[in-house]
Parts: sequence; C-alpha cells; structure tokens
Amino acid sequence: MRRRLTPGRGLWTLLALTLSAVWALPVYWMLNSSLLPNVVLQKTTPTLIPVGGSLDNFAGVLRDSGFLRALAVSLAVTLLTVAAAIVVAFLGALAISRFRFRGRRSFVLALLLIQMLPAEGLFIAQYKMMSSLGLLNQVLGLAILYTAAVVPFTVWMLRGFVAGVPIDLEEAAMVDGLSRTQAFLRITFPLLAPGLVASGVYAFLQAWNEFTVALVVMTEEQARTLPLWLRGFVQGSAMRETDWGQVMAASTLVAVPVIVFFLLVQSRLSSGLVGGAVKG
Repeated sequence: MRRRLTPGRGLWTLLALTLSAVWALPVYWMLNSSLLPNVVLQKTTPTLIPVGGSLDNFAGVLRDSGFLRALAVSLAVTLLTVAAAIVVAFLGALAISRFRFRGRRSFVLALLLIQMLPAEGLFIAQYKMMSSLGLLNQVLGLAILYTAAVVPFTVWMLRGFVAGVPIDLEEAAMVDGLSRTQAFLRITFPLLAPGLVASGVYAFLQAWNEFTVALVVMTEEQARTLPLWLRGFVQGSAMRETDWGQVMAASTLVAVPVIVFFLLVQSRLSSGLVGGAVKG
C-alpha cells in the first residue's frame, strides 16, 4: 500500500533532495571540470554541462609516471592498514566484550583518551621512531602508524557489534558438540561480518585520505602516497599556468578507488551501520 504524500512529508522530501544536491555539487563540478579544456574553465561564464568534453585531461594525468607509483604505494599502505586494523581491533573488541579482567574499564577509557590526542603532537615521536627502525619512506612504516591511529576507534566500534551477539548462541552450539572455537567461527563470526565491513571502511578512508603523517615520514619522491602526489602535481602546475582540468582529473582519479570500494561493500556496510546502531 502506497503512502500518501502529505504536505509535511513533501517538505521534508524537498529538503532532503536540496541537501543532497548541495552535497553532490562539488563532486559534479570536479567531474565536469575534468572533462573540459583549460581554456573553457578560465572563462568567466561557468560551463555546467561538459558538451564537447574529452578525456584528454585524464590522459595527461596518466602520462605522469608519478601517479601510478603513488597509486601503488597508497594501495599497499591502505590494504595493509585495513587488514592489520581489523585483526587487532577485532581481537581487542572480543577481549573487552567477552572476558572480564582487571583493568578492563581502564583499557576502554584509554581507547577514548587516545582518540583525543592531536595527531600533530605525535609527529616528532613518530618520525624518530620510524627513523630508528629504518622505516622512513617505507610502506610498512606508514602502515604501522596508520594502524595505530585507527585501531582505538575501530575497537570501540567493533565492541558494540561483539557485545550485541548473545553469548548464549555459542553456549547452545557447544551443547550440541562444538568446541568453543568452532562455535565462535560457525555461529558468532558470520554475525559480526557487517561490523567488520563497517570498521574496514573506516580504516580504508582514514588510510587512503591521510596527508599529514605521510608528509612527515614519506619524504622521498618515490615513496609519496596519492595525497602527497596530488599536492606535488598542483604545485608543479603552479610553476606555469595552472591546468585546472588536469588538477580536477587527478582529483577524480584519486577518488575512484574509494568509490569502487564502497560499491563492493555497500550491502554489507548498510546492514553493518544499522546493526551497530541497534546493538551499540
């Protein structure tokens, strides 16, 4: 049965559509500008529809050898960060949700306090630590720093999912003859999959878009991540007349992996966010 569109509901719908359009405008403007030549972009009259546009700006970006190198570095760092953060955070969330031990409340409080520390206050210590370990300009070194940054919030996020799965389910499976490990893997773990996906999305976004930590520890050109490469690309354009078409094309290419990742995990992410809201 279809709901009738009341004036109040119609007003809220209009407001939601307006807010969505405002949110989507910068993304559309970036994509629109990436398809237009610099001569058109420099006109005082904006071009809202890229009629006669081309992919020349994208071709120009892809010809830059630094882009593919930075893409490989960012992918390696991000995938390592996501994998390590999920494993560590999952074990931590499982410990504080399923077991009672001395210092448990202090550990949970420490997670919140760590999140309040400004990242800039750790730069010197992080640089010295990576330098002493020989991990400056190394994918592994940056992945370690990113993992340490995202684990506290990821543990807090997963804690709600783990606590929301009744332990009675595992105990019932153990009565049926399964061991504790088998009961967890067969019963509890599948129910936690949406939470793991939601946590993975958070870790992915933090690692993919991070700029300041990478700026400190990835000082060599061949070790730059995509955000660092994009800054260098814009600064390189500033030495001459800025080619805003190529800058927008580069920004679009940087955003593509995030979009692809979201499309792959969209269904799991939706259920994970709803589940976390109910269980947390």
